[in-house]
Amino acid sequence: MHRRDFLKSLSVAAAAPSLPAAASGKPNIVLIVGDDLGYGELSCQGAKDISTPNIDSIARGGVRFTNGYVSCPVCSPTRAGLMTGRYQQRFGHEFNPGPEEQAQGEFGLPLTETTIANRLKPLGYATGMVGKWHLGYKPELHPMKRGFDEFFGFLGGAHQYLETSVRRTARIMRGTEVIAEKEYLTDAFAREAVAFIDRRKAAPFFLYLPFNAVHAPLEAIEKYLDRFASVTDLRRRTFLAMQSAMDDAVGRVLSKLRQEKLEENTLIFFISDNGGPTLSTSSANGPLRGYKGMVLEGGIRVPYMAQWKGRIPAGKVYDQPVISLDIHPTAV
Repeated sequence: MHRRDFLKSLSVAAAAPSLPAAASGKPNIVLIVGDDLGYGELSCQGAKDISTPNIDSIARGGVRFTNGYVSCPVCSPTRAGLMTGRYQQRFGHEFNPGPEEQAQGEFGLPLTETTIANRLKPLGYATGMVGKWHLGYKPELHPMKRGFDEFFGFLGGAHQYLETSVRRTARIMRGTEVIAEKEYLTDAFAREAVAFIDRRKAAPFFLYLPFNAVHAPLEAIEKYLDRFASVTDLRRRTFLAMQSAMDDAVGRVLSKLRQEKLEENTLIFFISDNGGPTLSTSSANGPLRGYKGMVLEGGIRVPYMAQWKGRIPAGKVYDQPVISLDIHPTAV
């Protein structure tokens, strides 16, 4: 099947008669993004030293794309493309900005661009974001100015995972208010994503859940480190613990959808924002050459899967090229 044919099949499915879970006939949409997750770091992608049953279940319940690409090998440009469905070079968003205090004043997703949240709101969707933004620091570039009804997360490109303070430069925000967060950050993002679904379950919703896991800094709590006690390399052990925490968090979101009987009326995507930075975090890119920051396969070919139970065939492996830019028009 050609890629366009597959996307067309999703569009036809979206026009099918409504399911009991949603009288409107519009599916909920959940877009989950891993950060710096290498091509070979999921058990469904061939990883041998970790099990990722919850993320794997998306592939098992839908389609795993073996040639899924992103539009840049680093974080911010990829997210600009993902949010707009357009190559980010077309609007000058080609580079990472660095920390907030070093970023150029004009950094951010241009206001001329329309985000996926901007498009879904007029279609009757409640829109929420939980996680890493990395598309602008200025008030007018805040997620809630770019189509999102709710936001919990941080604006920059990286954040510590352990208890946060309102005094730190990288800060957690609820809406536009800076807050202190005591929970391990990946767990906190799971908590907030589940709470969003609970608040918005009565009508179609779009949940954008871009984790900062497994991006540096390498920080994990004992609950997750204990799962990898036999791993002697501390860097690798911490990375695996962080990834296991993200898999648990994805599981909590999927469990909530099942609990609310929403799973069969929810289109779910999982993707990484770019390849793993193997030298710094150990995030490996499987058989591919290169890593984050490079336009070799290891920098731009990523784990990529989609599930819509009852609409997308389950357990399929699709080898034709797809790209992160496809998600925006497919969802709309």
